[in-house]
Amino acid sequence: MDISTPIGLAMGAGFILLGILLGGELGLFIDYPSLAIVGGGTTSTLLIRYPLSVVGNIIQVIKKTIFNALPNKGEVITQFVQLAQIARKEGLLALERVQFEDPFLAKGIQFCVDGAEGHQIEGILTKEIQYIKSRHQAGNDMLKALEISAPAFGMIGTLVGLVNMLANMDDPKSIGPAMAVAILTTLYGAIIANLVAVPLKDKLAMYSAREVDQKTLMLEGVLGLKRGENPRMLEESLHTFLSPGEREALKANG
Repeated sequence: MDISTPIGLAMGAGFILLGILLGGELGLFIDYPSLAIVGGGTTSTLLIRYPLSVVGNIIQVIKKTIFNALPNKGEVITQFVQLAQIARKEGLLALERVQFEDPFLAKGIQFCVDGAEGHQIEGILTKEIQYIKSRHQAGNDMLKALEISAPAFGMIGTLVGLVNMLANMDDPKSIGPAMAVAILTTLYGAIIANLVAVPLKDKLAMYSAREVDQKTLMLEGVLGLKRGENPRMLEESLHTFLSPGEREALKANG
């Protein structure tokens, strides 16, 4: 679990709340018509943009940015070196008894054990990687839609409030509530876009790039096992996926 995401969200919300409490009353910043315009309007645009089944996946997208925990690439390389040593001593069939937590890796190793050709393995696993990228892009697009729609409906709410205010200028008591709707909808839209949608979208893009990079590393490792590469040569080949700092850390831990 990446605790930086919930920490960042909590800190952002906390500082906004602190600023409100230091400068006034919390109740002044709660307006149900404003919440209805921004929340309902933003949700409606997502339903218009995407099928209902896809919109339901946005929760899974958000969970991924919070609970995503990819193994360290150095650990994956170490695992492949161990697998290469087993395969060199006992043959590829010996890998069948090894348990793998990652379904992608497990599938690749099973292909090797089943005697699939290298080009077949590469073709299937490459398609898997493309699907991962496509799935992540769909989630990124939904968060991008949220980023655009929330401020837009904040502005719509502002216009609604201004219309109500101008239409009731002869009633001083109605001016305050109308101005609250006008201002708070803009505030709510800005908070949703800049505290939630934009950071989660950027973090999801980062995780997507990391996962694709890691799956590509696994693909190269599986193909190396299929070719029967020497464990040492396979390790050096997979080190190309590491930065110089990561290589030094791996050597220090090894």
